[in-house]
Amino acid sequence: MEAINIIQEIEEFKKLLSYSKNIGFFFGAGTSCAFGLPNVISLTNEVEAMLESEMKAYFQKLKISLEGLHGRKNISVEEILNYIRQIRDITGELKDREYDGINGGNARKLDEAICKNIFEIIKKKEEKADISELRKFIAWLDLWNRNYVKEIFTTNYDMLIERAMEKNNVPYFDGFVGAYEPFFWPESIEAFVGHSDLTYNWVRVWKLHGSLNWEFRKDSSTKSSKIIRIGKIGSPENELVIYPSKEKYNLSRKQPFIAYFDRLKNYLLQGELLFIFSGYSFSDQHINEIIFNGLRQNPRLYSIVFCFSDDQIEAMKEYCTSYLNLCVMSPKLIILNGKVHEWKYDESVGNTDQSDTYWDKSSEKLILGDFKKLVNFLLISSGRINRIGEVINGK
Repeated sequence: MEAINIIQEIEEFKKLLSYSKNIGFFFGAGTSCAFGLPNVISLTNEVEAMLESEMKAYFQKLKISLEGLHGRKNISVEEILNYIRQIRDITGELKDREYDGINGGNARKLDEAICKNIFEIIKKKEEKADISELRKFIAWLDLWNRNYVKEIFTTNYDMLIERAMEKNNVPYFDGFVGAYEPFFWPESIEAFVGHSDLTYNWVRVWKLHGSLNWEFRKDSSTKSSKIIRIGKIGSPENELVIYPSKEKYNLSRKQPFIAYFDRLKNYLLQGELLFIFSGYSFSDQHINEIIFNGLRQNPRLYSIVFCFSDDQIEAMKEYCTSYLNLCVMSPKLIILNGKVHEWKYDESVGNTDQSDTYWDKSSEKLILGDFKKLVNFLLISSGRINRIGEVINGK
């Protein structure tokens, strides 16, 4: 296997950061894990442990069914939620109809219990999270050039990004409008705003898997429901909107999930763009299809994926090696120009200044798969670390 010099590759990355007018970000669960929140497997185990006996039995039964269906262990809570919602749809949530040993009424109860547990687990850990590093990233992003709207796509349900932006007094927009019970307005995200628009410099945050502060609110007069966004989260009063299901894709009114997916599709096709992934495992096939479609159709799109472990390279190499505009970096390996290479650290070529911001000499590995390390690298490379510190300290 041919080796690639990490020093030269990082110098190229720095040039991309310097010259790219448009940079977008995609954050997966790994970014939140950096702040003490659980990954999807840990979350699955914690959710199961918190369920009461009857609901836990149903959870375990459906988990076993999915293990047999997919031929693997480590079924995630998101996969279980999707299956439950399909059962709810098939049974019409009726108690006298069942599928795979669970009736429609209990499927709804199990769905609600799982989402409530997810809420409690993440909220408790989120309250203890130190978001100072995330605030530094938001400050860096806010100070970065303003020729294009800044956009963050994320599969995380937590409120860490929102907290960091509000702590920094950075305005942002997520497609919800209103003050009393903000409702989703799909028309507001379908167009790309011009420089004269008041919101042009607002950061866009698109939460592709829902959020802890989204709820289904039923209208007692029409019996229909809509998705609303609540403010500072306390305890959910209604069914939470976490992780999209087939039912939510098929609602007559365009809901956040499908609208955000359309936004991602159009964003990746709009022209020159550097799109950076952190903490995303490429486990959502709906999202993957949009990403790889963008890589195929837009030759001016270049994507860089930072992985926390080398296992992700192994998982991705079969379908990533055909994309020359995709670079995947892990601690020991890199997919570049469609081929898998090993890293080498050759001090005879390139600038070794600040190499400790991206390379651990003792273990000989790239450290940018850790979101906090990536943030530190971006800050130091920008040359604005003092100004960013002033922003964080309120000066």
